[in-house]
Amino acid sequence: MNFVEELKWRGMIHDMMPGTEQKLQQGMTSAYVGIDPTADSLHIGHLVGVMMLKHFQRAGHRPIALVGGATGMIGDPSMKSQERNLLDEATLRHNQNAIGQQLAKFLDFESDLPNRALLVNNYDWTKDYTFLHFIRDIGKHITVNYMMSKDSVKKRLAADSREGMSFTEFSYQLLQGYDFLYLYENYGCCLQMGGSDQWGNITTGTELIRKKTGGDAFALTCPLITKADGGKFGKTESGNVWLDRRYTSPYKFYQFWLNVSDADAEKYIKIFTALDKDEIDRLIAEQHDAPHLRPLQKRLAKEVTVMVHSEDDYALAVEASQILFGGATSDVLKKLDEATLLDIFAGVPVYEIDKTELQSGIKAVDLLAEKTAVFSSKGEMRKLVQAGGVSINKEKLNDFDLPIRADDLLGGKYLLAQRGKKNYFLIVAK
Repeated sequence: MNFVEELKWRGMIHDMMPGTEQKLQQGMTSAYVGIDPTADSLHIGHLVGVMMLKHFQRAGHRPIALVGGATGMIGDPSMKSQERNLLDEATLRHNQNAIGQQLAKFLDFESDLPNRALLVNNYDWTKDYTFLHFIRDIGKHITVNYMMSKDSVKKRLAADSREGMSFTEFSYQLLQGYDFLYLYENYGCCLQMGGSDQWGNITTGTELIRKKTGGDAFALTCPLITKADGGKFGKTESGNVWLDRRYTSPYKFYQFWLNVSDADAEKYIKIFTALDKDEIDRLIAEQHDAPHLRPLQKRLAKEVTVMVHSEDDYALAVEASQILFGGATSDVLKKLDEATLLDIFAGVPVYEIDKTELQSGIKAVDLLAEKTAVFSSKGEMRKLVQAGGVSINKEKLNDFDLPIRADDLLGGKYLLAQRGKKNYFLIVAK
């Protein structure tokens, strides 16, 4: 597999330094992508760089994932309008461990193969490097003129004339350049990859390597991912789409990919899956022939959900998706965890009742027409029950006087009432 050709047809190359492809054709090469551990989970914006490393390893090369414990303490000014908050070492170490576990789902860190992936933290080689040694050994090789010419610096200074840019942030590209130099000298890493906004930082590293060692190093960046409508990729009304289920449930994660536009699905399936070109071309042709069946979105959602979570999580997400459309049973409902249940029914009317009222049982008609406002009157509810149009926890209610007890609660806390086909109500027992 030719790594560069693979990225080209997937639309994953924005800039590439001359000589990069030739270098990769000479044999196994090491390349790295840096990730700042500003949270204890990756979000889907990180996935482009992670997939570059995955394809790199598939092509027989050695990927290095660099968790930026040191640079994460400073903050990259690229494409940022404000300086970020600095994190302490304990938080950064925790974040690194969590991110490492997520990366292991994409990269082989454990095998005995020569191209097994490496996970490194730049804090380990930066923490004992004194400021005097750094400015003498590293700073003297890169001029201020060179650093000021970078787009990331120029845009920040132009956009923020009042606040300016701190020396801390200005030094970021030197620190990232030193990372590249360190990996070059200690791990034979001669390629750095990242998003197109990283081009300035990456080329500072190649310049530092050239001036300090006389050797050749290379840069390759991918386009920043956008949505067809111009919106920001990976952002929802509730914020980032995270890989950790504590922040984004597998159901919500699956739904994100399932609901992308046709144009985005055609682009994303190339970037975020390892499906081969023939398979993707077949799916695109199917989509063009029958767009209402949405084969691209369905396959994209499956591939990414299984890769990030598991087959079981994917299967449950598919089942859970049917709940709103009447196709799921009470058994599926009972399997849902609280986060998924709340994600599915986000936006439906919610009523609270005292849990003690369920100890001896409360008639369904009293619960739905008096204790809550699911029905405006008992008479209205009786008629709809007789017509077979009322369900509790996805089980049809045949008797409006049926006692509802604490044992009926989902997760010991929730009841799902359904009026007709599409009207849902969540009752919370506290």
